[in-house]
Amino acid sequence: MTRRFEEDRILVATHNAGKLEEMEQLFHPFRVSVVGAKEMNLGEPEETETTFVGNARIKARAAVEATGLPALADDSGIEVDGLDGAPGVYTADWAETPNGRDFMLAMTRTHSELQDRKAAQPWTARFCSTLVLAWPDGHEEIFAGTVEGTLVWPVRGKLGHGYDPMFQPLGHERTFAEMSADEKNAISHRADSFKKLIAGCFG
Repeated sequence: MTRRFEEDRILVATHNAGKLEEMEQLFHPFRVSVVGAKEMNLGEPEETETTFVGNARIKARAAVEATGLPALADDSGIEVDGLDGAPGVYTADWAETPNGRDFMLAMTRTHSELQDRKAAQPWTARFCSTLVLAWPDGHEEIFAGTVEGTLVWPVRGKLGHGYDPMFQPLGHERTFAEMSADEKNAISHRADSFKKLIAGCFG
């Protein structure tokens, strides 16, 4: 039995303004006010785990310990079957450059490695999102969401972010980067984990 969220304020452990706005909209019907990590002057803890749940837990617990508020953290990435699940939790690392993140670089590397391995097409993959909701008393709830699809090359579309131009969700003809935010958010991995969170703790 999941714990119902009874508090009126939640800290979302992210410095990403877009993700924070998404969360605010999600929680609006439940009269829960959302505060972000930046607003609380929180640093970003080092993500040292090798799983999505492990890294989400690090972020959630660090935020709880720093503020005393219940905190929600997300860790997400893309798993490519032809690369044995890589980049997975290292998705953002593949995009790191001295001048910030460059996901075109990450997508090009992914394509090159699939070709080097002579991976059979279609190149199946999935986006994963794991949410950890942590309370000050140590209790936590975990919700994992996924969306299955295939990788395309060359990449298509200008919308979205990250690997969206390379990812075509199952049953669709367009990549995430060719879809509007509303279309993508209705079927995304984060939408899946959010739905489970709402059903489990707010429904």
